[in-house]
Amino acid sequence: MDLGIRGKRALVCASSKGLGRGCAEALAEAGVDLVMNARGAEALETTAQAIRDRYNVQVTTVAADIVSEDGRAKVLEAAGAVDILVTNAGGPPPGMWHDWTREDFLKALDGNMLTPIALMTELMPKMIDKGWGRVVNITSQSVKAPIAVLGLSNAARTGLTGYVAGTARQVAAQGVIVNNLLPGIHATDRAISLDTGVAEQKGITIEEAKQQREATIPAQRYGTPEEFGHMCAYLCSQHAGFIVGQNILLDGGATLATI
Repeated sequence: MDLGIRGKRALVCASSKGLGRGCAEALAEAGVDLVMNARGAEALETTAQAIRDRYNVQVTTVAADIVSEDGRAKVLEAAGAVDILVTNAGGPPPGMWHDWTREDFLKALDGNMLTPIALMTELMPKMIDKGWGRVVNITSQSVKAPIAVLGLSNAARTGLTGYVAGTARQVAAQGVIVNNLLPGIHATDRAISLDTGVAEQKGITIEEAKQQREATIPAQRYGTPEEFGHMCAYLCSQHAGFIVGQNILLDGGATLATI
């Protein structure tokens, strides 16, 4: 399918690996030029060069912490007036409710709520001026069904979801389409981190922890960054103009919900 976005320009955050990289590669496959951001310069440039070589698109890299004001300013300066924004940031660590402090919550809110809002606030007016734009926020399946040990993520990402629910409906008439992608477990470093925590807690191997988690997923496997990226690219396409303010699960059926 021709997504109709060849020649557009996208900012993809946290895109040197994992789900962010999956989104960047799928957009590049559709002919979109990229501004890629991540904290680690070496991994970022390696990924960017691989995308340049494979898809023959322009890729600008900005090694910076998107959550910090200075880092965000650096990224936004390089991005300019992009057509597509994909927000993404690593999730807070797992834990128990009685261990989290005010500072823990503020850090989670900065990373998973306030930073995406700041990026949208800066970039969406430029999309409105052009009469076209796409925003995809990578959140989590936990906004549909909370994961107890991920309370920091549950709280911050649900806050972002509430913001998007209203904002998406305010900008749709100007051609700017905003949606959220809700990943379940995917084969990324985040999955390794979570499985490692389970393995240490239960005294089992990481592979055993992975097998136990896979058994709870109807698809009986973890998702891949590639299939996640293709859904992101579709939401950024010319075909997604009537999908407004939605929360789309990619979790292999793991979330038990009828709607």
